[in-house]
Amino acid sequence: MRLPTGPTGPGTSAAHLRTAPPPRQEPAPADPVRGLHCPPAVRDDPALGETVNERLVEWAEEVGIYPGQLDRVRNAGFGRLIMLAHPESDDPDRLLAAARCALAEWSVDDHYVDGEAEEARHDLLGQRLAIAHSVIDQAHLPLAYAPQLEEVVRADPVMRALRSSLAGLIPYATTTQVRRLRHELAIMFVAYGQEGVWHTAQQRPPVWEFLMHRHENSFVPCMVLVDAVAGYEVPMAEFSDPRVRRAFTMAGSASVIVNDLYSMGKEDPTDFSLPRLIAAEDDCSLEEAVDRTVEIHNELMHTFESEAAALAATGSPELRRFLAGTWAWLGGSREWHAGSARYHGAA
Repeated sequence: MRLPTGPTGPGTSAAHLRTAPPPRQEPAPADPVRGLHCPPAVRDDPALGETVNERLVEWAEEVGIYPGQLDRVRNAGFGRLIMLAHPESDDPDRLLAAARCALAEWSVDDHYVDGEAEEARHDLLGQRLAIAHSVIDQAHLPLAYAPQLEEVVRADPVMRALRSSLAGLIPYATTTQVRRLRHELAIMFVAYGQEGVWHTAQQRPPVWEFLMHRHENSFVPCMVLVDAVAGYEVPMAEFSDPRVRRAFTMAGSASVIVNDLYSMGKEDPTDFSLPRLIAAEDDCSLEEAVDRTVEIHNELMHTFESEAAALAATGSPELRRFLAGTWAWLGGSREWHAGSARYHGAA
């Protein structure tokens, strides 16, 4: 049994997903990554994506992330990503709330870890992440000391973005859904700390460790908002079920492997990515390593398909809808990666 990509199978009728074309196993000819097992995007509404994108850039300027680089943020089309990945909502306000969370999360990496927005200080990474986490899970200091923490938070654009994005999500998400996101961000911060060790100790992680890292540093914090953006909630008992968690996080790992594949062209050869690590560990060509990376991605996707279909057959309508929405999220994300100027220059 396979999880459907269109509106005819379990869960998708409840999700009201728009009719999708038949699934394609091979990408369009212009797509440089071949053989990825991934659904097509369910919908593409360029005008809606542009609306969300422009409002997102305005917000980025307000909070101060990516100073002097807002044209690059605009051209990347993060608003388009959220439009593609959340086809159940046509509400630009709901989509903007999710887009703000996504860009705030991305800014942690770009400002603190990768050094794309400012000089990365890996020797300070653990300290910066710990203070940033005090915003995600608000720290309550004694009155004499609280102003000092607040001063540091207000001076840091990434921390301002995290605070603002979470506040902007509250009108559209339940307290449980917001708590879910806070939990996923904490996991992601742990993975960023691991990456900081690789940089400071000049370590090249083995492939197994990097795949574990990708389990923790993936698109799960974005994907966890599938039901919030669509206006419903998966029951906590089902969302917390280890079987659901396994399937969902495997989808998250697959999604970030897509990012590894499409980002290779813009990254420094010394950056950590699955294809480069496979090439080094297995002493094979980069082309062979890309093929092996695609195979790993496809294994994760096929596993998610089969396990999600089994869960959908016995789960609540909300769980079926969430799993179908996750499948749609994966297709929208891949569509964005294949065309975003973040990975393909001005293309």
